[in-house]
Amino acid sequence: MSLNADPTYYVPHGTKWPIIGSIGMCTMLVSAALWMNGSGTASWTFLAGILILVYMLFGWFGEVIRESESGKYNAQVDGSFRLGMAWFIFSEVMFFACFFGALFYTRALAVPWLGGAGAEGSTNEVLWQGFVSHWPTNGPGEVGGDFQTIPAFGIPFLNTLILLSSGVTITLAHHALKAANRTGLVIWLAATVALGSVFLYYQVYEYQEAYQHLGLTLGSGIYGSTFFMLTGFHGMHVTLGAIMLTVILFRSMKGHFKPEHHFGFEAVAWYWHFVDVVWLGLFIFVYVL
Repeated sequence: MSLNADPTYYVPHGTKWPIIGSIGMCTMLVSAALWMNGSGTASWTFLAGILILVYMLFGWFGEVIRESESGKYNAQVDGSFRLGMAWFIFSEVMFFACFFGALFYTRALAVPWLGGAGAEGSTNEVLWQGFVSHWPTNGPGEVGGDFQTIPAFGIPFLNTLILLSSGVTITLAHHALKAANRTGLVIWLAATVALGSVFLYYQVYEYQEAYQHLGLTLGSGIYGSTFFMLTGFHGMHVTLGAIMLTVILFRSMKGHFKPEHHFGFEAVAWYWHFVDVVWLGLFIFVYVL
C-alpha cells in the first residue's frame, strides 16, 4: 500500500511494549551480574529475560508492520523512520570505531612504548624488562602461550568474497522490488540469507581452528583479546542482520512491500551494507596488516 497522503502526523497509541522491553533488559542485566558472582539460578532468570525481550520484539515489530500495511503511516512518519535508522547505524559506527581505536592504540602506541620506543628512561626497563616490541604479541614473557595467527588469504578472504557477494544480491533484490518483480525479490533475498549463513558457518569453523589447533584464544594476550573482540562482535551483527533478512524474506513472500513504499526492506539493506563495510575494515586491519 502506498504512503498515506494525509499531511497530519500520525501519533501512535499507548503501548505496553516499551515497559515490557525494559523489564526484559533489566532482568538480563541483573541476572548476568548475579551469574558472574556464582548465583545458581541466575542462568535461568537470564534466559527468562531473553524470552521477555524476544516476546517484546515480536509483538512491537508485528504491531508496526500491521500499522504500516494498513496505510496508517504517511511521508512524515516514513522520514522519521529513515532518520531513526540513520542514527542507529551511526551509533553502530561509533561502537566499532571504539574497538578499532583500541586496536590502533595497542598496536601503534602501547606496544612500542612498552618496548622502549621513544620513551625517556626506557619504559620497558621500568615496567617489563626484556619486553620485545613486536606484533602480534601476547604480552611479556609470552603469558598467553605460543599461538599462530590466521592467514588472511584463507577463510578470511573467502568470507570477504562471500560478504561482498551478499551486498550484490541484496542490491539486486532491491532493484527487483522497485521493478515490482516479486519472484526476483524473493530469490535474491534468499540468496543473501544463504550467503550470510555461509559466512557465519566459516567464522565458527575459523574459531574452532584457532582454539583447537593454533592456540589462539581470548587468553592469548592483547592480540587474542582484540582479535576475538572485533571479529566476535562483527559476527553478532552478521547474525542479527541475517535474522532481519529472514524476516524480510518471509514478509516478501507474503506480499509485503511495494515499489513506492518499502522502508522496512531498505532499513535492513542499509544495515547489511554497513556490516559489509565493517568487515572490509576488519579484513585489512586485523588479518592483512
